[in-house]
Amino acid sequence: MGPGRIIFLNGTSSSGKSSIARELLTVLDDGVFFHLAVDSFNAMRTKRELGQAELDAALRRTRMGFHRSIAAMAEVGNDVVVDHVLSEPWRLADCLTVLRPESVLFVGVRCSLDELLRRERARGDRPSGLAAHQYDLVHSHGDYDLECDTTRMSARECALRIKDFLQRRPTPTAFSRLRARRLPHDR
Repeated sequence: MGPGRIIFLNGTSSSGKSSIARELLTVLDDGVFFHLAVDSFNAMRTKRELGQAELDAALRRTRMGFHRSIAAMAEVGNDVVVDHVLSEPWRLADCLTVLRPESVLFVGVRCSLDELLRRERARGDRPSGLAAHQYDLVHSHGDYDLECDTTRMSARECALRIKDFLQRRPTPTAFSRLRARRLPHDR
């Protein structure tokens, strides 16, 4: 049994990552995939009020635990679809450290800012302006294996494109290239 595959969806809040992940679970037919979403990990946290410093520390630990959970699932042979927002540089650096770069298909999920703002208002479950704040941050590393634009494509179309690409993805992977640039001591 080898390590599982990781389809890592990165994009702003409201960009369509969760919708694509749900579609991937219906269209991928060559393994058993699990959807691991950072929002699900955040939802497991206690509901009591936390001060800002305590909340920031809890969120950092949550995300570090999330990254290691992804690694653990894949390490024992599970295929995983990850739904994440890499809005802080340390998050990507941590993922590059704990995930096998050759196992990761790194997918940038993009959407126009106008559409993000419309979706955010329609959802009503996110702080206003969150997607706009994340817009320039999440893709700042500049390297993906594949990108999908949910402004023009449906979640289903994105999932089918990812499925097709998964069969013929090139090497080195984006995670391998990013790891070589960001973590040169690991070469």
